[in-house]
Amino acid sequence: MRKRLVSMIMAGTLAMSLALTGCTSGGGTTTPDAGSTGDTGAQTGDTGETTEAPAAASGELIKVGVVNNPPSESGYREANVKDMEAVFSEANGYELKTSYSLKNDEQLQAAQGFITEGVDYLLISAAETTGWDEVLKKAQEAGIKVYLFDRMIDVDESLYEAAVVSDMAAEGDTAVQWLLDQNLDEYNVIHIQGAMGSDAQIGRTGALDEQFASGKMNKVVQQTATWDEAEAKKIVESVINSGESFNVIYAENDGMAKGAVAALDEAGITHGVGGDVIVMGFDCNKWALRELLDQKWNYDGQCSPFQAQIISDLIKSGDAPSSKKIINEEKGFDATTITQADIDTYGLGE
Repeated sequence: MRKRLVSMIMAGTLAMSLALTGCTSGGGTTTPDAGSTGDTGAQTGDTGETTEAPAAASGELIKVGVVNNPPSESGYREANVKDMEAVFSEANGYELKTSYSLKNDEQLQAAQGFITEGVDYLLISAAETTGWDEVLKKAQEAGIKVYLFDRMIDVDESLYEAAVVSDMAAEGDTAVQWLLDQNLDEYNVIHIQGAMGSDAQIGRTGALDEQFASGKMNKVVQQTATWDEAEAKKIVESVINSGESFNVIYAENDGMAKGAVAALDEAGITHGVGGDVIVMGFDCNKWALRELLDQKWNYDGQCSPFQAQIISDLIKSGDAPSSKKIINEEKGFDATTITQADIDTYGLGE
């Protein structure tokens, strides 16, 4: 109680100081620039609610528990993890605790552990969209505020402060519309999915499933490689060995697209602009965008990994966001129009 009282007194003193100097908080929520590296945050609206000042106001580090997928998952995830670690550092006033897993049950256990430890904030990028209700209710009962990042989960929005995410369904819609715009005589698609049940997989699969259901595209195979390059290579090798015709590979991340291309190369099958097979990936790693620039791939969908600064700004402002869902603006890149400047601006990694 004493800690809470000190925090509230200091927050009130700060508010009076701001009033005397004529400072006001910002207006509506803004989305970060697609090429941001995490140094531009969202503004927050004034809801009129009184909120407790973050722990840093009393000179203590703000305790943050991050439940995430491992950096080895993909180039996207590596950038995401580095961004989280850079922003939620001791130098910025945080004590960071992290847990990484691709398994939902392990993530749930980690989140429960952070709740038991008594973190101030819990940040989650869930492996699966379901199963989180009970843990988030426990966090709320413990007075721990929850932020979702990168991926949505299926819970009532009252259980989290905000979700700073990509619109995975929009990513899928953009990619599939690009594919339709190629006006192929026929679409025979190898669909390599990410980890089943994840927000990214569900979103990037949905638009393509609609095309399969309508009969506009033919599903040669639809199989998960769980974001793994080697497993994606095996899937394509299996189709090649079966002798079934295909002319599109739709891989739900760059690593799986890379594995698919390796299988094509070994079989002597051409790909990319002017090739026999259209190759599509997601995440916009620099090495993948270079494949587009060399016209060896055809399309790459952007997925921004930079959510940490936006969440940090929300935490330190003490204000409730004007919207529960803050969307990263993203685009798709075509091999026939991409430039080196695009790679320099939007590419992840080296």
